[in-house]
Amino acid sequence: MKNINKQHELEEVEQWFEYAQADLRIAESIFADSTHSIRNACMLAQQATEKALKAVCLDRGLQLKRTHDLAVLALMLGDEFISTIDYSSLGWLTDWITTGRYPIFREITVQDATRAIEIAKFTVNVCRKLVVLSTEDISTDFDRRKLIIEQVKKYYLENLKMDNAFSPGDRVNYGGRYFDEHEVCNLVESALDFWLTTGHYAEEFEKRFAEFLGVKYCSLVNSGSSANLLAFMALTSPKLGDRAIKRGDEVITVACGFPTTVSPIIQYGAVPVFVDIELPGYNIDVNMLASALSEKTKAVMVAHTLGNPFNLQAVKEFCDQNNLWLIEDNCDALGSKYFFSLPATSHQPPAASHWHYTGTIGDIGTSSFYPPHHMTMGEGGAVYTNNIQLKRIIESFRDWGRDCWCPSGKDDTCKHRFTQQFGELPYGYDHKYVYSHFGYNLKVTDMQAAIGCAQLDKLSQIILARQENWQYLRDALDSLKQYLVLPEAEANSQPSWFGFLISVRTDAPFNREEIVAHLEKHNIQTRMLFAGNLLKHPCFDEMRSTGEGYRVVGELVNTDFVMNNTFWIGVYPGMSRSKNDYMIEKIKEFVDAKKS
Repeated sequence: MKNINKQHELEEVEQWFEYAQADLRIAESIFADSTHSIRNACMLAQQATEKALKAVCLDRGLQLKRTHDLAVLALMLGDEFISTIDYSSLGWLTDWITTGRYPIFREITVQDATRAIEIAKFTVNVCRKLVVLSTEDISTDFDRRKLIIEQVKKYYLENLKMDNAFSPGDRVNYGGRYFDEHEVCNLVESALDFWLTTGHYAEEFEKRFAEFLGVKYCSLVNSGSSANLLAFMALTSPKLGDRAIKRGDEVITVACGFPTTVSPIIQYGAVPVFVDIELPGYNIDVNMLASALSEKTKAVMVAHTLGNPFNLQAVKEFCDQNNLWLIEDNCDALGSKYFFSLPATSHQPPAASHWHYTGTIGDIGTSSFYPPHHMTMGEGGAVYTNNIQLKRIIESFRDWGRDCWCPSGKDDTCKHRFTQQFGELPYGYDHKYVYSHFGYNLKVTDMQAAIGCAQLDKLSQIILARQENWQYLRDALDSLKQYLVLPEAEANSQPSWFGFLISVRTDAPFNREEIVAHLEKHNIQTRMLFAGNLLKHPCFDEMRSTGEGYRVVGELVNTDFVMNNTFWIGVYPGMSRSKNDYMIEKIKEFVDAKKS
């Protein structure tokens, strides 16, 4: 309250100063021969000076040393002056400052009023600077933070703001950070809090992100790969009884994608069962699901490829019919939607179809917030579900495997911290240190979450920009379908695209390496479809040599085609129309040269 009062004092100073200037203008221009307005102007200037000095003299001269350090103000506010001030005589303060003595009563002139106004202006300005410069308790914490954030905004504008200007030959990245001053300011705000670990920004993000997706629970983690790890490991929990995935159980997936969709399966000791993908959607071939099913199958874990949803209707029905878990790796598809209806059962007819965000139809969904993704925290990820049991298991694995679900800094949420029995521990053992899983520490920092909160405000426009960029490329390159396999959206879907996939047809007069080299030569960044075929990588050498630890159903013909013929270019919001046109020009330029 004391600091708020000080701020109010300074606001009053400015108001008094404005009144004084107004009176002085009147005195000079209209009532030059009147002592009333002149005296009033002088009085108001004296009061403005008084208020400014009072603001820096509060708390019995607590800021005296800082005041004395300022050379200009020291001429006015020396130790002796402050210690001997008589607040009852402040009505004559301006003259005292000027002459160094109490003035004798005399007629006040326009010059006196002018001098009083000048002194008041100087004093108010110096005192305001004193408040800004003081590192001690002279203004509210809010005011100090506000000043810092204003400087951060200025720094962003001068040093970090994206330059959208583009000239042919400039670098065209496939992805990157899309941000403005709000992300930077949030980051600095969280640093000033200095909470460091998960805190109020993380809590805000989890709540808002869950609301955006339309799910009940969201758990923030430190990366998308960690999100996939937790999503899988949650399904191994003994708390799930017979439905828990055990070592040796099988999980249906694909080899064409990012490795950390598959890594948790192998690391735990379960068996990935690989099926092929379909083209031109680049997603799991749902016609292979029945062939991949065995008595050991417990789950399907698969990604929506570069934002294009897989056939969720078919996959979800397959999982429901066979009592399988479904994990949607949604890391490359945030904001994609699928028109889905719950299948009919013996108890009820099929439900009406509705648009759902991908990641929310299966049992668990995951997201990544790495810089090139739809939104970023630098590093970060999320796991989401509508199942309260899965939510608690996910957060147990995330938070060291502990059984307690108290948030950081809180105790005894369950009201039974010291009154329960666990395992073979003594009765009443502290619930905060009871561990029901062999877990990890995969929490996000509040600084990352602060960036994410600002990114959420942009998410809708990010999704729209990606969709528009993708469609612009698709329309412009349609004439090249004789040579290139162009991507197609899954039926009943609205993709939020991560990139634009291009495959070189086997009968084209060029190959992928040639067109990629051409684009890279012209500063257009390209990427492969991640692993292409994960089974061909060095990480699979041992398993491939023994034939153990995995299964392949059918031939991975399309997977191998992608490994040899496919690449992609960017559609992220940083792509301007001129960048898109440049990419289109260089692709057409190359194809035209090769076909002639």
